[in-house]
Amino acid sequence: MVKRPRGRPREYDRGDALHNAMGVFAQKGFAATSLDDLSAATGMNRPSLYNAFGDKESLYRETLAFFVQHLRAEIGRRVVAEPDLKRALLAFYHGALEEYFARRPSPGCFFFCTAPVEALSHPDVQDDMRALMRELDAMLEAKFSAAQQRGDYPADADPRAAAQVAQGVLHSLAIRARAGESKASLLRMASHAVTALAGSGG
Repeated sequence: MVKRPRGRPREYDRGDALHNAMGVFAQKGFAATSLDDLSAATGMNRPSLYNAFGDKESLYRETLAFFVQHLRAEIGRRVVAEPDLKRALLAFYHGALEEYFARRPSPGCFFFCTAPVEALSHPDVQDDMRALMRELDAMLEAKFSAAQQRGDYPADADPRAAAQVAQGVLHSLAIRARAGESKASLLRMASHAVTALAGSGG
């Protein structure tokens, strides 16, 4: 007699499973999300979840990595190839807001609205968070430095500090979206932030 394998067959789509798990974590947070929640969202029973992803923290960290991979692709498409500083920043914020408001009923940035809560009790999550922030800082600093070299940004300004402030605006947009502010209001905020960071020209 052939023994029937336990759990869901391996034909699941890993990307779909991560996307669905991400939705649960975004809505409930890491601590309040149960394995039953994840099983229902992914269509995989508990043995299959363990076999595919390990424990709940491992699955959460993989959803973070999945989100960062998507974010990196969007930044490359919208921002890195845009030479104009003001248009690059507008694309950065507008793209982020499109992503934030696509996540109903849990608007906001999946990463920056969930990871800070877990960072203190999960050092690996803190490392993930630091790595993403450094990557965004470096990308933004490169945009400010390039504009400075072209004469489109003040010569006495600090591109690194400007990059950190620009990323701070991104975090504020994420938190305000989670707090229920409208997309229209946050688009206006982003536009004013870009004017403050890059000037009104361009």
